[in-house]
Amino acid sequence: MGAGVTGLFVAHELSRLGVESVTVYERSGIGAGASGVQPGGIRQQWGTAVNCLLARESLAFYREARVRLEMRVDPRFQACGYLFLGHSPETRARLAANVALQNEVGVPSRIVEPDEAAWLVPALDPSSLAGASWCAEDGYLDRPQAVLEALGERATVVRAEVVGLTEERSGWELAFADGTSTTAASVLVAAGWESRALVPELPIEREARYLFLSEPIRERLLEPLVISPERHFAAKQLADGRVLASDLTAAGDPGLERDGWQRHVRECVETLLPALEFVSLSLLVKGLYDVTPDHQAILGEVRPGLWVAAGFSGHGFMLAPAVGRIIAEAIALGREDEALRLLDARRFAEGRLLPEPQVV
Repeated sequence: MGAGVTGLFVAHELSRLGVESVTVYERSGIGAGASGVQPGGIRQQWGTAVNCLLARESLAFYREARVRLEMRVDPRFQACGYLFLGHSPETRARLAANVALQNEVGVPSRIVEPDEAAWLVPALDPSSLAGASWCAEDGYLDRPQAVLEALGERATVVRAEVVGLTEERSGWELAFADGTSTTAASVLVAAGWESRALVPELPIEREARYLFLSEPIRERLLEPLVISPERHFAAKQLADGRVLASDLTAAGDPGLERDGWQRHVRECVETLLPALEFVSLSLLVKGLYDVTPDHQAILGEVRPGLWVAAGFSGHGFMLAPAVGRIIAEAIALGREDEALRLLDARRFAEGRLLPEPQVV
């Protein structure tokens, strides 16, 4: 259930492994949820080893996506780099600890001093920095929707709303909103925050996120993605020339709070990225994160034959190729990747939370 990037990658990998009957049920359309509004960022700089490894494998796939998915349209991965800013010694130390962990699993990130940060990002004013972490391999897909389209063309996608799951002796019965039903030996729920409607025990909540976007600008002002966790700010110029910027704490009614969010973004631009000072961020776009208590995904079998891949806290697209492989191999071949042992649904009841400190 769910024709977002995670569900489609699992379907792709199941078919690749020779599973003959794989159907994706989707209420609205391919990429109609969070997968359809994400801007295509892929980074390996995480605070837990499991996410670093998932991201590293997924990045390798996205680099070769055009060939591996036989795509007509090149999604064009651009290694522009991600720069995480530290304005205090404490944040610099936390970033350094993350970099040490990342390096242990093969991610070539490193700590940079303020002067080098300004060299890497000429638009940046480094005067408030104590340091930063940088990975040159991180980057963006210029056309992320092309990946969804290619996966959708390869999958059997049926437009139907699944409203109930009932365990049967031979598998699961899927009840549809129109009163019909079907059965399946195995079921994967990959419906983002709405997964909880089908599997009520999942501790997944909905969290709104907002991005400001400019009109396309011909001049290239900001290539890397710049993130200031302390100031709750991120900004990037996309391939089409649009600049995106976000108040990472934005919450509430946009009709009431938009001006406050925009002021915060403007203050951060003025102090950190003055080259963007005259860019008009006129468009506000809303997306929804599917969030768990430790900001980590829930992956694996929750009941016999019932699988879940949801709760990614906004980084599902970054990890989808690796997650697709791992879930498909578990269903079709019985292989249990370490990620399934670490990110299983039972960890919440058993007190085995694995907090991810580097969620943006």
